[in-house]
Amino acid sequence: MNSRHELKYHINASDYAQLRARLQAVAKPDENAGDDGGYIVRSLYFDNYSDKAVVEKLSGLSRREKFRLRYYNDDTSFIRLERKSKANRLSYKENVAITEEQCLALLKGEYECLKTPDAPLLMELYTKIRYQNLRPRSIMEYHREAYNYLAGNVRVTFDSNIRTSNNVTSFLNPHMTTISAANTMILEIKYDGFLPDIIRDILQIGWRNQTEFSKYVIGRLV
Repeated sequence: MNSRHELKYHINASDYAQLRARLQAVAKPDENAGDDGGYIVRSLYFDNYSDKAVVEKLSGLSRREKFRLRYYNDDTSFIRLERKSKANRLSYKENVAITEEQCLALLKGEYECLKTPDAPLLMELYTKIRYQNLRPRSIMEYHREAYNYLAGNVRVTFDSNIRTSNNVTSFLNPHMTTISAANTMILEIKYDGFLPDIIRDILQIGWRNQTEFSKYVIGRLV
């Protein structure tokens, strides 16, 4: 499991227009982008009844993890279970595909569907549901525009229209009702061992203030 650096910044509409124009000159748009240049991300986060993931994030613990289900553009034929973890300011992500039927069972509280010996990540979530009381807690949805740059395996994203719902059983419903969670746009930069100078200069990293913004936490606090 490879580690990634992850930087986040709040930006405004003017920043976005300038940075996007510069970035398009050197980086490739994500191949899944639609006519508007982006796509919709919908995620369902798991937490326990003590809000362990929220507390760990707000406390600034250097080692933490969270589980989520995710799919894109209302396409429920491709759903992933992901575990995102942090250790010493580096990010790690594992994922595995699950079927729509498994997802529906999860939403109904039928967790036995996760008992799949050949899928360790599903088994791990099942174990933590059983013994740490993880449960589906909150849905986050937003528009993402993404660009990739080969050197350093850089991925730059602009996330906007960040919305939330606590009606977790509606996760697969394309007409799910959501409310605004944050009136901001997030610039996110992920890379492997190094961030190329050209990307650093284009995005003006030197004078921007990093944020520890978490969509899940913001959604829970709405």
